[in-house]
Formats: sequence, structure tokens, C-alpha cells
Amino acid sequence: MLESRHGPLSTDVRPVTLKANGITLSGLLSEPSHGSPRAVILALHGSGMNARYFAGQAHPDVSLLSIGARLGYTVLALDRPGYGASAVRLPVGQRLMAQASTVRAAVAQFTARHAQGAGTYVLAHSFGAKVALAAAAGWEETSLLGMDVSGCGRRLAVSPGRVGREGGMGHRKLNWGPLHLYPPDTFRLARTVVEPTPTLETSTVVGWARLSAAILPRVRVPVRLTFAEHEAWWSHDDDALDDLTARLSSAPRVVIDRLPHAGHNISLGWAARAYHLKALAFAEECLNSNPVQR
Repeated sequence: MLESRHGPLSTDVRPVTLKANGITLSGLLSEPSHGSPRAVILALHGSGMNARYFAGQAHPDVSLLSIGARLGYTVLALDRPGYGASAVRLPVGQRLMAQASTVRAAVAQFTARHAQGAGTYVLAHSFGAKVALAAAAGWEETSLLGMDVSGCGRRLAVSPGRVGREGGMGHRKLNWGPLHLYPPDTFRLARTVVEPTPTLETSTVVGWARLSAAILPRVRVPVRLTFAEHEAWWSHDDDALDDLTARLSSAPRVVIDRLPHAGHNISLGWAARAYHLKALAFAEECLNSNPVQR
């Protein structure tokens, strides 16, 4: 086990730092043990969490970092701006478009120094999904293969007044759903995953319906939308999903998946392995559909 400032990590995962637009971002990295990577998986966490959301500390089966590397991918889980190493400089975080720019700069720095295989595939959760979609809308290179976003719709299923600074363990039912969906050690280890939510993120969640109307039509890569069975923050009935997919008018392919036995924090639950395998299978489809990138 490798020690970091939040405690031990599995031996296949190591901390990293990147400079992006003059900002130091921290994160976690896992790489294939043999050969060049098939692609880079960029993982972006949601509000009130950090990159350890993808590290599976409560049970090895739920780690995206580990399973991705075993399947031949380099997995880079970033602490988004306002979290981890950047929290001191950005105590209130960054607004959505600024975060998207910072994330693109971080990926550019990383891929300039590491083998990237066929390109970059983004797997993002909740507020991280909004950042991922905004980043994709302004991604000028052809290296973006596709993306899977979870825990993010267009229409809130709760009153906007419930959107506040509480992340992590706050709003327990909304964020987690039934607790039996998670390995028992999840909540004992939650202190290593949970961080304060930067205040600038709150207004973006409330204004997402307006912002997404401008962002989503500019996404030009395949998109997979994953909704947990017990997703409670965002409406995901047929009407809401029809509206969401219609906005992704430039995406060559849009796939919707409903994940059973899962709460909002999908990548921390028992269903994480099934979710990560499905998301990585979609990455393979994106890679195989683009002969230029193979």
C-alpha cells in the first residue's frame, strides 16, 4: 500500500500533480503494467468529493483506477479545481467554463509527457459531468474519443433551495440512496473521499438547465449517459431524457443506460464494477469506430 496525505492507496495507484493554466492540480494515476496504453481515461469527480472517489478504498472491486489499468488503459483521476492541491489557491473553486479550460490544459500537459494511446476518453460524475461536457464542447483537438457521464441530467428533481454547500455525506438520501448498496467500509473511509464543496459550484448546479442549452449542442463525440436506479438529484423519466438527448444534437451517438442496484455515488457502490466495465466497453466502441485513432 502506498501512503498519501489522505492515507493508503493500492500499489497500482500513485499521486500526481499537474500544472494547468498556472494552477497546480493534484490527482491519482494508474497505468498498465505492460505495453502502451489503449487510451487515457480522464476521471472527474462530483461536488464534495475528490479523486479518491475512483480509487475503491472500501473494496478493490469498485476501483476504476485499478480495473482500467488492468484492461490496458492509463487512468488519470483529477482533483478538480478547488479541491486537493488547488484548494488553497482556489478556496471558492472556479466557475464551470473556467474549470473546463483548466481541465483541458491539465490533459494537454499530461498527454505531452505520457503515452496516450488512441486518445482521451472522459468518465465523469455529477458536477464533474458538467465540467466534462463543457470541456468537450471546447475540445479543439481530435484526440477526444468519447465520454460517459453519470449522475447528471438537465432538470433538477429537487427544489433548487436544496442545492447548497452540503456535499459528501450531506443530503444522505440524495447523494447515497440505500446504504446497503455500498461496501461496509465506505462510510468509515468517507473522510478520505469527502471534501468541502467550493461555493462557486452551487450557482452552476442551479443554473445548469440554462448553461447546458448552450453547451450540449457543441459536444461532437459519442456520449453515454448513465443513471443510477436510485438517482434522486436529477429527473430521468422519459420526457427528461428525451429533452437531454435532443440537446446533444451534434453527438454522433448517444446511449442511455440505467444502472440497477446503484445510488447517486455509483463509483463507490457495489454496482461500480458493472458500471466501470460498461463505461470502458463504450470506450472500446468509441476507439473502434474511429479508425484514425486506432
